[in-house]
Amino acid sequence: MKNKKWISITAILALSLLATACSNNGNTGSGKEKQVTITHYTIDSPDRTFVEKLIPEFEAKHPNIKVKVTKAPYEQFDSKLQSSIAAKNAPDVTSHWGYGGFMEYYNKDMLLDMTPYFEDFKASDYNIPEDVMNIYKVDGKTYGIPLNSYVTVMLYNKDLFDKAGLPYPPTDYEDKSWTFDKMVEYAKKLTVDSDNLEEAQYGVDFGFGERDQRPQYFGANVYSDDTWTNGGKPSEINLTKPDVIDAYKTLYGLIHDLKVSPTPAFSQSVSGQFGDPFLSGKIAMSVVGSWSLAAAADFNFKVGVAAVPVSPKGDVRSVLYVDPLFVLKGSKHPKEAAEWIKFLITTEIQEKSIELSGGNPPVNQAAAEKYYNNFEGIDPAGIKQVFDGAYKYGFESYNHLISNYSQINELFINELSGVENGKQKVEDVLPVIEQKLKDLLARVNKE
Repeated sequence: MKNKKWISITAILALSLLATACSNNGNTGSGKEKQVTITHYTIDSPDRTFVEKLIPEFEAKHPNIKVKVTKAPYEQFDSKLQSSIAAKNAPDVTSHWGYGGFMEYYNKDMLLDMTPYFEDFKASDYNIPEDVMNIYKVDGKTYGIPLNSYVTVMLYNKDLFDKAGLPYPPTDYEDKSWTFDKMVEYAKKLTVDSDNLEEAQYGVDFGFGERDQRPQYFGANVYSDDTWTNGGKPSEINLTKPDVIDAYKTLYGLIHDLKVSPTPAFSQSVSGQFGDPFLSGKIAMSVVGSWSLAAAADFNFKVGVAAVPVSPKGDVRSVLYVDPLFVLKGSKHPKEAAEWIKFLITTEIQEKSIELSGGNPPVNQAAAEKYYNNFEGIDPAGIKQVFDGAYKYGFESYNHLISNYSQINELFINELSGVENGKQKVEDVLPVIEQKLKDLLARVNKE
């Protein structure tokens, strides 16, 4: 009996060890959850790849989830994403950081309905404005969670304003005295029109959104209203309507008629040296995306931030560039991908991301307070006021809302180059673009 009892105990111990080994096979140290690896695909740029520095903290909190970052140059972002999807090796988490946008991804059936993985999710718990959250919902289903939120701002060169004896433009969007005409008046006084690059100086560079969105500032719309409700596929193009033609004439008139805005040749000449024409110190006001604030430390002059002027004929004064995080349809680990996304939008991590990214504006409004204080020499209260006004008078960027936008944008860039160079007239070029755009949409929307 003694020997049989010993054999029995030995057998029990062996079975116990075997069971333990089986339960830990591929699991975390807790022995409860299977360990998985999710892939975060992004642009190979410091303002995006910084997420690698956040991984250790996330993995410490979620020992069953490993995060791997893969990256591609901006120009190859979309093509490599499409290739990985075709090869059934899609990343788990990404955003529209290439030429394409949300609606293009949605219409190509690339995005997972994230609603089941965010059942208890409340945007308010992460201090995300509800209207921003709704951008990435279709028929009540969530396809993206906002991460960063850029807006249109006006940067201005305080040194040039001081030299001209002009008051600084306001940060308050409710200041109705700051109009487009007032901006033009200032621009005339701040311009030195000269063929000599050393002497040349321009009052304003009005880079409001992409070329097809700029008429919206003047209350004109290139695309029919159904574009925003039918999956980003316009049924009509309005490029030959009088209000659209007048909007483009006004914009390009700043360059060729009033000569208060830089020509493409001037911008290219100084961009080669400075990267951004405004950085050259030869442009007094620049209407641009707020990502340009990240270069504030590189300015060799005092810079201010102001509201985009009141439109002559419309309410839209800012383009919103909200970058969401998507879970792709091919993800094998959507639940774990959702945990990674929730981690990235917490107040603590959004605050850390500001510094690590070099100044990405957080969508989490509690973390935004730190963002407003991130730019030396620029009044934080002024930046906050500009962002608040931009949200109120803003409209989401077309490249996020219109399907096949990369091809549309390329068409506008190519066809408007003659107008921008002063070699062609707006009224001659717009009918050509309209027909080519109709042909393009008829083709791509059939595919």
